[in-house]
Amino acid sequence: MSKPAKHPKALPYLFFSEMWERFGYYLMIGIFLLYLKHVEHGFAMTNTDASDLYGTFIALVFLTPFIGGLIADRYWGYRKSVIIGGLMMGVGYCLMSVHSLPVLYISMALVIFGNGFFKPNISTLLGNLYNTPEFIHRKDEGYNIFYMGINIGAFICNFFSAAIIIVWGWKYAFVAAGVGMFIGVFIFMLGTRHYVTGDVRKPMTKEDMPFSKIVITIFIPAIIAGVLGWIIPKNIFGSDSTDAFIFACIPVIYFYASLYFRAEASEKRPIGALLAIFAAVVMFWAVFKQNGTALTIWADNFTDRQVHGITGDVFRGLKQAEDVTYKKDSVNLYDEMFRIQKKDGHVVKTYDYPVYFKNVKPENLPRDGDQATLWSTPISQSINPGWVILLTPLVLAFFAFLRRKNKEPTTATKIAFGLFISALSVLVMVAAVQVSGNGAEKASVWWLMGTYGVVTVGELLLSPMGLSLVSKLSPVRLTSLMMGGWFLATSIGNKLSGILATMWDGYENKANFYWVNFVLLMIATFIIFAMLKWLNKIMKEKGVN
Repeated sequence: MSKPAKHPKALPYLFFSEMWERFGYYLMIGIFLLYLKHVEHGFAMTNTDASDLYGTFIALVFLTPFIGGLIADRYWGYRKSVIIGGLMMGVGYCLMSVHSLPVLYISMALVIFGNGFFKPNISTLLGNLYNTPEFIHRKDEGYNIFYMGINIGAFICNFFSAAIIIVWGWKYAFVAAGVGMFIGVFIFMLGTRHYVTGDVRKPMTKEDMPFSKIVITIFIPAIIAGVLGWIIPKNIFGSDSTDAFIFACIPVIYFYASLYFRAEASEKRPIGALLAIFAAVVMFWAVFKQNGTALTIWADNFTDRQVHGITGDVFRGLKQAEDVTYKKDSVNLYDEMFRIQKKDGHVVKTYDYPVYFKNVKPENLPRDGDQATLWSTPISQSINPGWVILLTPLVLAFFAFLRRKNKEPTTATKIAFGLFISALSVLVMVAAVQVSGNGAEKASVWWLMGTYGVVTVGELLLSPMGLSLVSKLSPVRLTSLMMGGWFLATSIGNKLSGILATMWDGYENKANFYWVNFVLLMIATFIIFAMLKWLNKIMKEKGVN
């Protein structure tokens, strides 16, 4: 008699599909802000403008799963939606290699809508495959394993991007992201036969809003509201893009609220619990997604990135470092971006002077004319997924130990503690600011390692657990749509992260910037702990943990 399988046969295919999809996405997003700011090869945007566009982009990337989940639930099914979405994203990444602002916006649109079809439906497909007596008790573990695939892709991609940019240039890095996405689609298609039982469209009920009505009452109002937000003079929330996004979200939020009021009596409490979770985790994403903005700026300008001796030789050999030349007699002649040389208040020369030396300790400065070897900034984007890879087996083992003793906390409890631990990670950056004299001197890279390490523990308790919770509590006919709701919360949090990042330059004391983040996370933590008893009761009623 053969030993029963621990996980569905489809898991490896979904694991590697998601790994390569995330390879492409995180390669692209890891260099996106730096590309927007780059003077020679990018678009020479300021920190504020680049952070605003970055925040809007990643917000829209996670807003469209609402649309993709709805279409997959009712019309296309999950397999077809994943394939179409993946191909759109691959084309979008490749188009980013064209240095043109209109083409950049077209490529962003392809990624935004492609992710809407790919992201919620591959997660839903995974959850559906665990909805059998044989696998249901391993659903949390399955999502953790799946999540590890995401982070393997996110970890390795930044080393590729650093090398490709140094050797061939920015455009080839974007092409590499597209190739990664196409590999993910190919692997997904190889495993198609294993997804059949999970790719089941659900019949509509009388409580469901017809798609034509959704278009009229949700999509069209969202588009109109977004346009109005863009054209209304005098920005309400800081920028045209922020106004447009917030206005456009209002009809979508209304739609999700209406699901609760239109639901059958037996569905109201689970849907209500999910909506409450969605609202609470917005703050997590608002802080976590600053890895691509505020923390990237910190890594680029405020972290000691010099490598010496054999380490420097290894980094150079792997094309993970760049050499910059120090000119002692020029330091005080350059503006804050270290690009314009001035004399008596007048510009006398434009020069891409390395901003890195702005806050290096005098005793650590090289001699005039010498070169310093710096590890490439995009590598900092691999710290978080690196921690995920290291910590996921430990987290799985810890909860397996508690499960054997019948003491494993509920999924909602894990999410609550995930928020609290994430708040603690912000305090590491507060300490980093204090130790570095508010950025007057370069901070050790260990501060970045520390803050990413702590927030990764919170992430592992929250992000894969959130996907698992949606799969457990959603009415069967609304699973992918509610998965879209989880990504809607992610979207709003992503946009809020961009809004927060635009305030970076406005805080003279950077510690205050991080204190704001800490307070936001603690508010969300208190809210979810206050709801915990209610959430656990609903999960018990559903017969899930």
